[in-house]
Amino acid sequence: MTEQIISEDELQRFGEDCLVAVGASREHAAEHIAVLVEADSRGHFSHGFNRLRGHYVADIRSKICEPNARPSIVKETASTALVDGNNGLGAVVGNFAMNLAITKAKETGVAWVTVRGSNHFGIAGHYSAQALQHDMLGMAFTNGSPYVAPTRSATSLFSTLPISLSAPGLDGDHMLLDMATSAAAVGKMELARTHGTDIPLGWALDKNGQPTSDPEKALPSGGGCGMPLGGAEETSGYKGYGLALMVEIFCGIMSGSAWGPTVRKWKIQNQVANLGQCFVAIDPAAFTDSFPGRLQSLLDTCRGLEPLDPELPVLVPGDRGRGRAAAVRERGGVKYKLEQVRNMMELAEELSVKPPVVKDVLN
Repeated sequence: MTEQIISEDELQRFGEDCLVAVGASREHAAEHIAVLVEADSRGHFSHGFNRLRGHYVADIRSKICEPNARPSIVKETASTALVDGNNGLGAVVGNFAMNLAITKAKETGVAWVTVRGSNHFGIAGHYSAQALQHDMLGMAFTNGSPYVAPTRSATSLFSTLPISLSAPGLDGDHMLLDMATSAAAVGKMELARTHGTDIPLGWALDKNGQPTSDPEKALPSGGGCGMPLGGAEETSGYKGYGLALMVEIFCGIMSGSAWGPTVRKWKIQNQVANLGQCFVAIDPAAFTDSFPGRLQSLLDTCRGLEPLDPELPVLVPGDRGRGRAAAVRERGGVKYKLEQVRNMMELAEELSVKPPVVKDVLN
Protein backbone atom coordinates (compact mmCIF):
# COMPACT_ATOMS: atom_id res chain seq x y z
CA MET A 1 0.00 0.00 0.00
CA THR A 2 1.67 3.21 -1.21
CA GLU A 3 -1.31 5.55 -1.60
CA GLN A 4 -4.35 6.64 0.38
CA ILE A 5 -7.65 8.25 -0.60
CA ILE A 6 -9.25 11.32 0.97
CA SER A 7 -12.71 12.47 -0.14
CA GLU A 8 -13.18 15.97 -1.52
CA ASP A 9 -15.60 16.84 1.30
CA GLU A 10 -13.07 15.70 3.89
CA LEU A 11 -10.30 17.69 2.19
CA GLN A 12 -12.50 20.79 2.24
CA ARG A 13 -13.36 20.31 5.93
CA PHE A 14 -9.77 19.66 6.95
CA GLY A 15 -8.33 22.56 4.95
CA GLU A 16 -10.92 24.99 6.29
CA ASP A 17 -10.25 23.85 9.85
CA CYS A 18 -6.53 24.47 9.38
CA LEU A 19 -6.96 28.02 8.10
CA VAL A 20 -9.57 28.83 10.76
CA ALA A 21 -7.18 27.51 13.41
CA VAL A 22 -4.60 30.13 12.44
CA GLY A 23 -7.07 33.02 12.23
CA ALA A 24 -9.07 32.95 8.98
CA SER A 25 -12.82 33.32 8.95
CA ARG A 26 -14.77 30.24 7.89
CA GLU A 27 -16.06 32.15 4.84
CA HIS A 28 -12.61 33.08 3.56
CA ALA A 29 -11.11 29.71 4.46
CA ALA A 30 -13.84 27.97 2.43
CA GLU A 31 -13.12 30.10 -0.65
CA HIS A 32 -9.40 29.48 -0.47
CA ILE A 33 -9.48 25.76 0.28
CA ALA A 34 -11.92 25.14 -2.59
CA VAL A 35 -9.10 26.07 -4.97
CA LEU A 36 -6.74 23.54 -3.38
CA VAL A 37 -9.35 20.78 -3.55
CA GLU A 38 -9.98 21.56 -7.21
CA ALA A 39 -6.26 21.55 -7.97
CA ASP A 40 -5.69 18.12 -6.45
CA SER A 41 -8.88 16.71 -7.98
CA ARG A 42 -7.69 17.80 -11.41
CA GLY A 43 -4.23 16.35 -10.81
CA HIS A 44 -2.37 19.64 -10.25
CA PHE A 45 -0.79 18.45 -7.00
CA SER A 46 1.90 21.13 -7.12
CA HIS A 47 -0.80 23.75 -6.42
CA GLY A 48 -3.08 21.88 -4.03
CA PHE A 49 -2.61 20.65 -0.48
CA ASN A 50 1.12 20.56 -1.14
CA ARG A 51 0.89 24.33 -0.50
CA LEU A 52 -1.28 24.32 2.65
CA ARG A 53 1.27 23.91 5.43
CA GLY A 54 4.40 25.62 4.15
CA HIS A 55 2.71 28.45 2.31
CA TYR A 56 -0.81 29.48 3.34
CA VAL A 57 -0.73 28.44 7.00
CA ALA A 58 2.81 29.79 7.35
CA ASP A 59 1.88 33.16 5.80
CA ILE A 60 -1.07 33.65 8.14
CA ARG A 61 0.89 32.55 11.20
CA SER A 62 3.72 34.93 10.44
CA LYS A 63 1.23 37.84 10.09
CA ILE A 64 2.31 38.75 6.56
CA CYS A 65 -1.13 37.89 5.14
CA GLU A 66 -4.41 39.34 6.41
CA PRO A 67 -6.73 36.34 6.04
CA ASN A 68 -9.91 38.30 6.73
CA ALA A 69 -9.14 41.37 4.60
CA ARG A 70 -11.56 42.16 1.80
CA PRO A 71 -10.48 43.54 -1.59
CA SER A 72 -11.52 47.02 -2.66
CA ILE A 73 -11.84 48.87 -5.96
CA VAL A 74 -9.26 51.64 -6.31
CA LYS A 75 -10.57 53.02 -9.59
CA GLU A 76 -12.76 51.85 -12.44
CA THR A 77 -14.38 52.59 -15.77
CA ALA A 78 -17.31 50.81 -17.41
CA SER A 79 -15.01 48.01 -18.63
CA THR A 80 -11.89 48.20 -16.42
CA ALA A 81 -10.93 48.23 -12.78
CA LEU A 82 -7.90 48.37 -10.53
CA VAL A 83 -8.44 46.32 -7.36
CA ASP A 84 -6.41 46.37 -4.15
CA GLY A 85 -6.38 42.95 -2.52
CA ASN A 86 -5.45 44.57 0.81
CA ASN A 87 -3.09 41.66 1.45
CA GLY A 88 -5.96 39.17 1.75
CA LEU A 89 -6.06 35.49 0.83
CA GLY A 90 -5.35 35.05 -2.87
CA ALA A 91 -8.52 33.10 -3.65
CA VAL A 92 -10.74 35.69 -1.97
CA VAL A 93 -9.10 38.42 -4.03
CA GLY A 94 -9.17 36.36 -7.22
CA ASN A 95 -12.85 35.47 -6.89
CA PHE A 96 -13.74 39.12 -6.27
CA ALA A 97 -11.77 40.38 -9.27
CA MET A 98 -12.99 37.69 -11.69
CA ASN A 99 -16.60 38.29 -10.66
CA LEU A 100 -16.07 42.01 -11.22
CA ALA A 101 -14.71 41.34 -14.72
CA ILE A 102 -17.66 39.10 -15.58
CA THR A 103 -20.18 41.65 -14.28
CA LYS A 104 -18.61 44.42 -16.37
CA ALA A 105 -18.34 42.24 -19.48
CA LYS A 106 -22.09 41.59 -19.36
CA GLU A 107 -22.55 45.32 -19.95
CA THR A 108 -19.59 46.18 -22.18
CA GLY A 109 -18.65 42.94 -23.94
CA VAL A 110 -15.05 42.93 -22.69
CA ALA A 111 -13.69 43.70 -19.21
CA TRP A 112 -10.15 43.88 -17.84
CA VAL A 113 -9.34 43.95 -14.11
CA THR A 114 -5.86 44.27 -12.64
CA VAL A 115 -4.99 43.58 -9.00
CA ARG A 116 -2.27 44.64 -6.61
CA GLY A 117 -1.77 43.74 -2.95
CA SER A 118 -2.72 40.09 -3.43
CA ASN A 119 -1.25 36.74 -2.39
CA HIS A 120 -0.76 33.33 -4.01
CA PHE A 121 -4.14 32.30 -5.48
CA GLY A 122 -3.57 28.66 -6.46
CA ILE A 123 -4.42 27.45 -9.95
CA ALA A 124 -5.22 30.20 -12.45
CA GLY A 125 -7.81 27.99 -14.15
CA HIS A 126 -10.07 28.21 -11.10
CA TYR A 127 -10.74 31.86 -11.99
CA SER A 128 -10.81 31.81 -15.78
CA ALA A 129 -13.29 28.88 -15.66
CA GLN A 130 -15.81 31.00 -13.74
CA ALA A 131 -16.60 32.81 -17.00
CA LEU A 132 -17.89 29.57 -18.52
CA GLN A 133 -20.96 29.68 -16.27
CA HIS A 134 -21.89 32.93 -18.05
CA ASP A 135 -21.14 31.70 -21.61
CA MET A 136 -18.04 33.87 -21.68
CA LEU A 137 -14.33 33.45 -22.25
CA GLY A 138 -12.19 34.03 -19.17
CA MET A 139 -8.52 34.74 -18.66
CA ALA A 140 -6.44 34.84 -15.49
CA PHE A 141 -2.78 35.63 -14.86
CA THR A 142 -0.57 36.15 -11.80
CA ASN A 143 2.98 36.97 -10.89
CA GLY A 144 4.85 35.56 -7.91
CA SER A 145 8.19 34.92 -6.27
CA PRO A 146 11.23 35.12 -8.59
CA TYR A 147 12.53 31.74 -9.71
CA VAL A 148 12.76 31.61 -13.52
CA ALA A 149 15.78 32.99 -15.34
CA PRO A 150 15.43 34.85 -18.65
CA THR A 151 17.07 33.28 -21.69
CA ARG A 152 20.89 33.67 -21.59
CA SER A 153 20.82 34.19 -17.81
CA ALA A 154 21.04 32.09 -14.65
CA THR A 155 19.48 34.74 -12.39
CA SER A 156 16.02 34.12 -10.92
CA LEU A 157 13.99 37.09 -12.15
CA PHE A 158 10.40 35.98 -12.75
CA SER A 159 7.90 33.63 -11.20
CA THR A 160 6.37 30.86 -13.31
CA LEU A 161 3.85 33.51 -14.51
CA PRO A 162 0.88 31.33 -15.55
CA ILE A 163 -1.61 31.94 -18.33
CA SER A 164 -5.15 30.59 -18.23
CA LEU A 165 -7.91 30.79 -20.85
CA SER A 166 -11.35 29.23 -20.74
CA ALA A 167 -13.71 29.14 -23.72
CA PRO A 168 -17.24 27.65 -23.91
CA GLY A 169 -18.35 25.10 -26.49
CA LEU A 170 -21.68 23.29 -26.66
CA ASP A 171 -23.51 21.34 -23.94
CA GLY A 172 -20.95 22.16 -21.25
CA ASP A 173 -17.91 21.22 -23.33
CA HIS A 174 -15.10 23.75 -23.22
CA MET A 175 -11.40 24.42 -23.46
CA LEU A 176 -9.49 25.26 -20.27
CA LEU A 177 -5.86 26.20 -20.76
CA ASP A 178 -3.83 26.60 -17.57
CA MET A 179 -0.09 26.69 -18.12
CA ALA A 180 3.07 28.18 -16.70
CA THR A 181 5.33 30.24 -18.94
CA SER A 182 8.20 28.36 -17.31
CA ALA A 183 9.25 24.82 -18.19
CA ALA A 184 7.72 23.58 -14.92
CA ALA A 185 6.24 24.87 -11.66
CA VAL A 186 8.31 25.02 -8.47
CA GLY A 187 5.78 22.68 -6.86
CA LYS A 188 6.69 19.97 -9.36
CA MET A 189 10.32 20.21 -8.25
CA GLU A 190 9.18 19.95 -4.63
CA LEU A 191 7.05 16.89 -5.35
CA ALA A 192 9.96 15.25 -7.19
CA ARG A 193 12.16 15.85 -4.14
CA THR A 194 9.49 14.45 -1.83
CA HIS A 195 9.09 11.32 -3.97
CA GLY A 196 12.84 10.90 -4.57
CA THR A 197 12.61 11.17 -8.36
CA ASP A 198 14.65 13.08 -10.95
CA ILE A 199 13.30 15.96 -13.01
CA PRO A 200 13.72 16.21 -16.80
CA LEU A 201 16.69 18.15 -18.12
CA GLY A 202 15.47 21.48 -19.44
CA TRP A 203 13.38 22.31 -16.39
CA ALA A 204 16.02 24.04 -14.29
CA LEU A 205 19.62 25.15 -13.82
CA ASP A 206 21.77 24.52 -10.75
CA LYS A 207 23.61 27.25 -8.82
CA ASN A 208 26.41 27.12 -11.38
CA GLY A 209 24.04 27.73 -14.27
CA GLN A 210 24.21 24.16 -15.53
CA PRO A 211 21.17 22.02 -16.48
CA THR A 212 20.25 19.64 -13.66
CA SER A 213 17.97 16.65 -13.12
CA ASP A 214 18.35 16.82 -9.32
CA PRO A 215 15.29 18.56 -7.82
CA GLU A 216 17.28 19.55 -4.71
CA LYS A 217 19.76 21.46 -6.86
CA ALA A 218 16.95 22.90 -8.98
CA LEU A 219 15.00 24.45 -6.11
CA PRO A 220 15.60 27.97 -4.77
CA SER A 221 16.79 26.42 -1.48
CA GLY A 222 19.55 24.68 -3.43
CA GLY A 223 20.51 27.80 -5.35
CA GLY A 224 18.81 26.67 -8.55
CA CYS A 225 16.58 28.57 -10.95
CA GLY A 226 13.85 27.59 -13.38
CA MET A 227 14.03 27.79 -17.15
CA PRO A 228 11.41 29.43 -19.38
CA LEU A 229 8.95 27.35 -21.37
CA GLY A 230 10.97 25.70 -24.14
CA GLY A 231 14.10 25.35 -21.99
CA ALA A 232 17.38 26.46 -23.52
CA GLU A 233 17.68 29.05 -26.29
CA GLU A 234 18.30 26.40 -28.96
CA THR A 235 14.98 24.74 -28.08
CA SER A 236 13.07 28.05 -28.27
CA GLY A 237 13.17 28.99 -24.57
CA TYR A 238 13.19 32.64 -25.65
CA LYS A 239 9.52 32.23 -26.59
CA GLY A 240 8.66 31.25 -23.02
CA TYR A 241 10.71 34.23 -21.85
CA GLY A 242 8.65 36.51 -24.10
CA LEU A 243 5.39 35.10 -22.77
CA ALA A 244 6.68 35.63 -19.22
CA LEU A 245 7.35 39.29 -19.96
CA MET A 246 3.82 39.64 -21.30
CA VAL A 247 2.28 38.21 -18.12
CA GLU A 248 4.50 40.35 -15.87
CA ILE A 249 3.40 43.44 -17.78
CA PHE A 250 -0.28 42.51 -17.35
CA CYS A 251 0.11 41.67 -13.65
CA GLY A 252 2.98 43.57 -12.08
CA ILE A 253 3.65 46.61 -14.22
CA MET A 254 0.05 47.56 -15.05
CA SER A 255 -1.32 47.11 -11.51
CA GLY A 256 1.40 48.87 -9.53
CA SER A 257 2.20 45.73 -7.51
CA ALA A 258 5.59 44.24 -6.82
CA TRP A 259 7.11 42.71 -9.97
CA GLY A 260 9.99 40.42 -10.94
CA PRO A 261 12.82 40.53 -8.41
CA THR A 262 10.95 43.01 -6.16
CA VAL A 263 8.47 40.27 -5.19
CA ARG A 264 9.49 38.51 -1.97
CA LYS A 265 11.59 35.38 -2.44
CA TRP A 266 10.04 31.90 -2.23
CA LYS A 267 8.72 30.98 1.24
CA ILE A 268 10.08 34.11 2.91
CA GLN A 269 7.79 34.86 5.84
CA ASN A 270 8.94 38.35 6.81
CA GLN A 271 7.78 40.35 3.80
CA VAL A 272 4.35 41.06 2.32
CA ALA A 273 3.95 39.48 -1.13
CA ASN A 274 2.06 42.34 -2.86
CA LEU A 275 1.38 40.13 -5.87
CA GLY A 276 -0.07 41.46 -9.11
CA GLN A 277 -2.84 39.64 -10.95
CA CYS A 278 -5.01 40.16 -14.01
CA PHE A 279 -8.50 38.91 -14.89
CA VAL A 280 -10.31 39.26 -18.21
CA ALA A 281 -13.86 38.37 -19.28
CA ILE A 282 -15.06 38.40 -22.88
CA ASP A 283 -18.64 37.96 -24.06
CA PRO A 284 -18.31 36.28 -27.48
CA ALA A 285 -21.84 37.40 -28.36
CA ALA A 286 -20.37 40.88 -28.74
CA PHE A 287 -18.59 39.53 -31.82
CA THR A 288 -20.55 36.53 -33.11
CA ASP A 289 -23.70 34.63 -32.19
CA SER A 290 -22.17 31.33 -33.31
CA PHE A 291 -19.10 31.16 -31.07
CA PRO A 292 -20.00 28.04 -29.03
CA GLY A 293 -20.80 26.02 -32.13
CA ARG A 294 -17.74 27.21 -34.01
CA LEU A 295 -15.49 26.44 -31.04
CA GLN A 296 -17.10 23.02 -30.69
CA SER A 297 -16.21 22.29 -34.32
CA LEU A 298 -12.61 23.23 -33.60
CA LEU A 299 -12.44 21.08 -30.46
CA ASP A 300 -14.05 18.13 -32.24
CA THR A 301 -11.63 18.47 -35.15
CA CYS A 302 -8.63 18.39 -32.81
CA ARG A 303 -9.92 15.42 -30.84
CA GLY A 304 -10.85 13.59 -34.03
CA LEU A 305 -7.35 13.60 -35.49
CA GLU A 306 -5.67 10.23 -35.97
CA PRO A 307 -3.20 9.86 -33.06
CA LEU A 308 0.38 8.73 -33.48
CA ASP A 309 -0.27 6.21 -30.70
CA PRO A 310 -3.76 4.62 -30.66
CA GLU A 311 -3.56 4.51 -26.86
CA LEU A 312 -2.97 8.27 -26.65
CA PRO A 313 -5.80 10.20 -28.33
CA VAL A 314 -5.42 13.86 -29.26
CA LEU A 315 -6.80 16.07 -26.48
CA VAL A 316 -7.55 19.75 -26.00
CA PRO A 317 -6.46 21.74 -22.94
CA GLY A 318 -8.57 20.81 -19.92
CA ASP A 319 -9.50 17.29 -21.07
CA ARG A 320 -7.01 15.54 -18.80
CA GLY A 321 -8.05 17.60 -15.78
CA ARG A 322 -11.72 16.80 -16.34
CA GLY A 323 -10.90 13.13 -16.74
CA ARG A 324 -8.97 13.11 -13.49
CA ALA A 325 -11.76 14.96 -11.67
CA ALA A 326 -14.28 12.41 -12.96
CA ALA A 327 -12.07 9.57 -11.70
CA VAL A 328 -11.89 11.27 -8.27
CA ARG A 329 -15.67 11.41 -8.08
CA GLU A 330 -15.97 7.77 -9.17
CA ARG A 331 -13.50 6.46 -6.58
CA GLY A 332 -14.78 8.77 -3.86
CA GLY A 333 -11.68 10.86 -3.30
CA VAL A 334 -8.20 12.02 -4.28
CA LYS A 335 -5.29 9.58 -4.19
CA TYR A 336 -2.23 10.82 -2.30
CA LYS A 337 1.23 9.42 -1.78
CA LEU A 338 1.94 8.42 1.81
CA GLU A 339 4.42 11.30 2.21
CA GLN A 340 1.68 13.83 1.43
CA VAL A 341 -0.81 12.20 3.80
CA ARG A 342 1.83 12.13 6.52
CA ASN A 343 2.35 15.88 6.06
CA MET A 344 -1.40 16.48 6.53
CA MET A 345 -1.45 14.37 9.67
CA GLU A 346 1.48 16.31 11.12
CA LEU A 347 -0.27 19.60 10.33
CA ALA A 348 -3.46 18.38 12.01
CA GLU A 349 -1.52 17.58 15.17
CA GLU A 350 0.38 20.85 15.00
CA LEU A 351 -2.86 22.90 14.78
CA SER A 352 -4.95 20.62 17.04
CA VAL A 353 -7.57 20.01 14.35
CA LYS A 354 -9.25 16.76 13.40
CA PRO A 355 -7.07 14.95 10.84
CA PRO A 356 -8.55 13.96 7.48
CA VAL A 357 -10.23 10.58 7.29
CA VAL A 358 -8.31 8.37 4.87
CA LYS A 359 -8.98 5.12 3.03
CA ASP A 360 -6.21 2.74 1.99
CA VAL A 361 -5.47 1.91 -1.63
CA LEU A 362 -4.13 -1.60 -2.10
CA ASN A 363 -1.62 -1.95 -4.93
